[in-house]
Amino acid sequence: MKKILSSLFVVVLMLIGTQSFAQYQKGDKLLNLGIGLGAYYGGGVPIGAAFEVGVTDEISVGAQVDFYTWGYNFGGYKWRYTFLPIAVRGSYHVNELLNLGNEKLDLYAGLALGYYVSSYSDNSGYSGFYDNAYGNKVLFGLHLGGRYYFKPNLAGFAELGYGVAPLKVGVTFKF
Repeated sequence: MKKILSSLFVVVLMLIGTQSFAQYQKGDKLLNLGIGLGAYYGGGVPIGAAFEVGVTDEISVGAQVDFYTWGYNFGGYKWRYTFLPIAVRGSYHVNELLNLGNEKLDLYAGLALGYYVSSYSDNSGYSGFYDNAYGNKVLFGLHLGGRYYFKPNLAGFAELGYGVAPLKVGVTFKF
Protein backbone atom coordinates (compact mmCIF):
# COMPACT_ATOMS: atom_id res chain seq x y z
CA MET A 1 0.00 0.00 0.00
CA LYS A 2 2.88 2.36 0.79
CA LYS A 3 4.37 1.80 -2.67
CA ILE A 4 1.04 2.61 -4.33
CA LEU A 5 0.62 5.83 -2.35
CA SER A 6 4.24 6.86 -3.04
CA SER A 7 3.81 6.21 -6.76
CA LEU A 8 0.55 8.18 -6.84
CA PHE A 9 2.23 11.09 -5.04
CA VAL A 10 5.10 11.15 -7.58
CA VAL A 11 2.64 11.08 -10.51
CA VAL A 12 0.64 13.98 -9.05
CA LEU A 13 3.83 16.01 -8.55
CA MET A 14 4.87 15.34 -12.14
CA LEU A 15 1.45 16.43 -13.42
CA ILE A 16 1.41 19.63 -11.38
CA GLY A 17 4.94 20.60 -12.37
CA THR A 18 4.43 20.55 -16.14
CA GLN A 19 3.73 23.48 -18.42
CA SER A 20 0.34 23.49 -20.09
CA PHE A 21 -1.08 24.99 -23.28
CA ALA A 22 -4.72 24.03 -22.97
CA GLN A 23 -6.96 27.00 -23.71
CA TYR A 24 -10.29 25.71 -25.07
CA GLN A 25 -10.76 26.20 -28.83
CA LYS A 26 -12.76 25.08 -31.86
CA GLY A 27 -12.13 21.45 -32.80
CA ASP A 28 -11.22 20.25 -29.31
CA LYS A 29 -12.62 16.86 -28.38
CA LEU A 30 -13.19 16.52 -24.63
CA LEU A 31 -13.99 13.34 -22.70
CA ASN A 32 -15.05 13.75 -19.06
CA LEU A 33 -14.99 10.67 -16.82
CA GLY A 34 -16.41 11.34 -13.39
CA ILE A 35 -18.41 10.54 -10.33
CA GLY A 36 -21.43 12.36 -8.97
CA LEU A 37 -21.66 13.39 -5.34
CA GLY A 38 -25.36 12.98 -4.63
CA ALA A 39 -28.17 12.22 -7.06
CA TYR A 40 -31.32 14.18 -7.92
CA TYR A 41 -33.37 11.20 -9.05
CA GLY A 42 -33.40 8.23 -6.67
CA GLY A 43 -30.32 7.34 -4.67
CA GLY A 44 -26.88 5.97 -5.35
CA VAL A 45 -23.63 7.37 -6.67
CA PRO A 46 -23.68 8.26 -10.38
CA ILE A 47 -20.65 7.42 -12.50
CA GLY A 48 -20.53 8.67 -16.03
CA ALA A 49 -18.94 10.06 -19.12
CA ALA A 50 -19.53 13.12 -21.28
CA PHE A 51 -18.03 13.75 -24.70
CA GLU A 52 -18.05 17.17 -26.36
CA VAL A 53 -16.62 18.64 -29.56
CA GLY A 54 -15.80 22.31 -29.99
CA VAL A 55 -17.89 23.80 -32.80
CA THR A 56 -16.62 27.36 -32.18
CA ASP A 57 -14.02 28.86 -29.84
CA GLU A 58 -16.82 29.31 -27.27
CA ILE A 59 -19.37 26.51 -27.91
CA SER A 60 -19.08 22.74 -27.60
CA VAL A 61 -21.77 20.09 -28.13
CA GLY A 62 -21.91 16.40 -27.34
CA ALA A 63 -23.53 13.69 -25.26
CA GLN A 64 -23.43 12.30 -21.75
CA VAL A 65 -24.37 9.03 -20.10
CA ASP A 66 -24.40 8.16 -16.41
CA PHE A 67 -25.21 5.03 -14.44
CA TYR A 68 -26.23 4.51 -10.84
CA THR A 69 -28.09 2.01 -8.77
CA TRP A 70 -29.37 1.68 -5.23
CA GLY A 71 -31.30 -0.88 -3.31
CA TYR A 72 -32.54 -2.31 -0.07
CA ASN A 73 -31.85 -5.64 1.62
CA PHE A 74 -33.48 -6.27 4.98
CA GLY A 75 -35.25 -9.24 6.54
CA GLY A 76 -35.08 -11.33 3.39
CA TYR A 77 -36.69 -8.67 1.21
CA LYS A 78 -34.52 -7.15 -1.52
CA TRP A 79 -35.18 -4.54 -4.17
CA ARG A 80 -33.02 -2.51 -6.54
CA TYR A 81 -33.51 0.54 -8.73
CA THR A 82 -31.17 1.20 -11.64
CA PHE A 83 -30.94 4.48 -13.54
CA LEU A 84 -29.35 5.27 -16.90
CA PRO A 85 -29.59 9.00 -17.72
CA ILE A 86 -28.69 9.67 -21.37
CA ALA A 87 -28.58 13.22 -22.79
CA VAL A 88 -27.22 15.58 -25.41
CA ARG A 89 -25.42 18.58 -23.97
CA GLY A 90 -23.93 21.87 -24.96
CA SER A 91 -21.55 24.22 -23.18
CA TYR A 92 -20.51 27.84 -23.53
CA HIS A 93 -16.85 28.40 -22.60
CA VAL A 94 -16.45 31.81 -20.98
CA ASN A 95 -12.67 32.35 -20.90
CA GLU A 96 -12.68 34.86 -23.80
CA LEU A 97 -15.82 36.59 -22.52
CA LEU A 98 -14.22 37.08 -19.08
CA ASN A 99 -10.83 37.89 -20.66
CA LEU A 100 -9.07 35.16 -18.69
CA GLY A 101 -5.46 34.72 -19.74
CA ASN A 102 -4.91 31.46 -17.85
CA GLU A 103 -4.31 28.71 -20.40
CA LYS A 104 -4.67 26.01 -17.74
CA LEU A 105 -8.24 27.01 -16.84
CA ASP A 106 -11.44 26.38 -18.84
CA LEU A 107 -14.68 27.73 -17.33
CA TYR A 108 -18.03 26.83 -18.91
CA ALA A 109 -21.80 26.64 -18.41
CA GLY A 110 -24.37 24.65 -20.30
CA LEU A 111 -27.56 22.67 -20.76
CA ALA A 112 -28.45 19.01 -21.21
CA LEU A 113 -31.61 17.40 -22.54
CA GLY A 114 -32.25 13.69 -22.49
CA TYR A 115 -34.05 10.79 -20.88
CA TYR A 116 -33.86 8.78 -17.67
CA VAL A 117 -34.16 5.04 -18.31
CA SER A 118 -35.17 3.48 -14.97
CA SER A 119 -35.64 -0.14 -13.99
CA TYR A 120 -36.70 -1.97 -10.84
CA SER A 121 -36.31 -5.52 -9.57
CA ASP A 122 -37.09 -7.32 -6.33
CA ASN A 123 -36.90 -10.84 -4.92
CA SER A 124 -40.64 -11.40 -5.40
CA GLY A 125 -39.92 -12.13 -9.06
CA TYR A 126 -40.88 -8.72 -10.45
CA SER A 127 -38.39 -6.90 -12.64
CA GLY A 128 -38.57 -4.51 -15.53
CA PHE A 129 -39.21 -0.88 -16.28
CA TYR A 130 -40.85 0.54 -13.22
CA ASP A 131 -43.47 3.20 -13.86
CA ASN A 132 -44.38 4.17 -10.32
CA ALA A 133 -42.09 6.17 -8.00
CA TYR A 134 -39.07 6.27 -10.35
CA GLY A 135 -40.37 5.84 -13.85
CA ASN A 136 -38.73 6.74 -17.13
CA LYS A 137 -38.82 10.50 -17.64
CA VAL A 138 -37.32 13.45 -19.48
CA LEU A 139 -34.01 14.74 -18.16
CA PHE A 140 -33.36 18.48 -18.17
CA GLY A 141 -29.95 19.47 -16.88
CA LEU A 142 -27.89 22.56 -16.17
CA HIS A 143 -24.18 22.64 -15.42
CA LEU A 144 -21.60 25.21 -14.37
CA GLY A 145 -18.10 23.83 -14.49
CA GLY A 146 -14.41 24.27 -14.75
CA ARG A 147 -11.38 22.30 -15.85
CA TYR A 148 -7.82 22.74 -14.68
CA TYR A 149 -5.24 21.32 -17.09
CA PHE A 150 -2.22 19.57 -15.58
CA LYS A 151 -0.95 18.68 -19.06
CA PRO A 152 -2.12 19.88 -22.50
CA ASN A 153 -4.52 16.93 -22.77
CA LEU A 154 -5.23 16.00 -19.12
CA ALA A 155 -7.37 18.01 -16.71
CA GLY A 156 -9.36 17.68 -13.53
CA PHE A 157 -12.94 18.92 -13.73
CA ALA A 158 -15.77 19.85 -11.39
CA GLU A 159 -19.36 20.68 -12.34
CA LEU A 160 -22.14 22.08 -10.20
CA GLY A 161 -25.45 21.24 -11.71
CA TYR A 162 -28.98 20.04 -11.85
CA GLY A 163 -30.18 16.91 -13.63
CA VAL A 164 -28.08 13.96 -12.52
CA ALA A 165 -25.95 15.12 -9.56
CA PRO A 166 -25.46 18.39 -7.66
CA LEU A 167 -21.67 17.98 -8.03
CA LYS A 168 -19.62 15.93 -10.46
CA VAL A 169 -15.84 15.59 -10.25
CA GLY A 170 -13.35 13.69 -12.35
CA VAL A 171 -10.81 13.84 -15.14
CA THR A 172 -10.96 15.24 -18.66
CA PHE A 173 -9.00 13.93 -21.63
CA LYS A 174 -8.53 16.33 -24.55
CA PHE A 175 -7.99 14.91 -28.04
